[in-house]
Amino acid sequence: MAAENPNPKISLYYQTRAAHHGVVTSDWLAQAQAAAGGRSDDVVSENYLSSGEEDGKGFSVVDEFNNWRKQPELAEAVAAIRALASVIRSSQATTMMELEIELKKAVDSLKSWDTTSISLTAGCDLFIRYVTRTSALEYEDFDSAKSRLIERAEKFGEISYKARRIIAMLGQDFILDGCTILVHGFSRVVLEVLRTAAQNKKQFRVFCTEGRPDRTGLRLSNELAKLDVPVKLLIDSAVAYSMDEVDMVFVGADGVVESGGIINMMGTYQIALVANSMNKPVYVAAESYKFARLYPLDQKDMEPALRPIDFGVPIPSKVEVETSARDYTPPQYLTLLFTDLGVLTPSVVSDELIQLYL
Repeated sequence: MAAENPNPKISLYYQTRAAHHGVVTSDWLAQAQAAAGGRSDDVVSENYLSSGEEDGKGFSVVDEFNNWRKQPELAEAVAAIRALASVIRSSQATTMMELEIELKKAVDSLKSWDTTSISLTAGCDLFIRYVTRTSALEYEDFDSAKSRLIERAEKFGEISYKARRIIAMLGQDFILDGCTILVHGFSRVVLEVLRTAAQNKKQFRVFCTEGRPDRTGLRLSNELAKLDVPVKLLIDSAVAYSMDEVDMVFVGADGVVESGGIINMMGTYQIALVANSMNKPVYVAAESYKFARLYPLDQKDMEPALRPIDFGVPIPSKVEVETSARDYTPPQYLTLLFTDLGVLTPSVVSDELIQLYL
């Protein structure tokens, strides 16, 4: 039986963050394979192929999902994609209808595990659309159709896993020697962009916001220091003070929405406002499985993701504390989005979403 969410009122993404820190075509897969060349994915691929092959009795998609999440470099949405692939492999269904129903229930279980996670929801939706979107299933016997689904599920999992590497490569032309980059919070894809630049012997420095209250920026600064990248840690309120030294802002995203804007860690919006007022480009690095069919009209027009706040001192009971974990940055404050689908302007995101969800 799957473990229950220990605190359903608080976003699981933020509960576990410290611990676990498309148009889908053959061309995209080729890009992913080329981008990942020379890097060892053997451990992940081995785990992927062996996972779910055990006795199907008592199989839980949530337990499988949580097992994948233990890998610190694996994104939450990719863990969900791996878990859904295991559902197909371990299924005892005898017809396509039974299998589709089983997949739908698995998707619903994952979505309900953390209703605040945008990438989890989008990743599940894209998985279902990609894996089952083939007319060949209508003409094959069930065993052949199931094998086809498993093949497509594994391919989609590999594509999603390698997306971060593609984005890192696309971002290299924009990081110039001598530049100063401001980053906010801890984004694994932004870290990959900066790591690749450092490995390419580019000379740059990074300003990391502290990222209160969970201090994710401190974690990112530690990772950059290991790479011998010059890094300065800023308190969050020092962004405007330091912006005149900055050449560009690089942030990740919890979700990319239909307007071309992003939902990300609290503070992203105000950083983009400051950068825009001082004519500094704001770049977003986000995998396509974070593209979501959402269209927030303002900051309150989205599912709230709450996180505990510890000020280090007692707070009077009559004082209200803002516990929202993320904000919405409208597209007019963003310059470019680096995705595994290419480098996009915010205005073309809606077109890509249409293609992904067709």
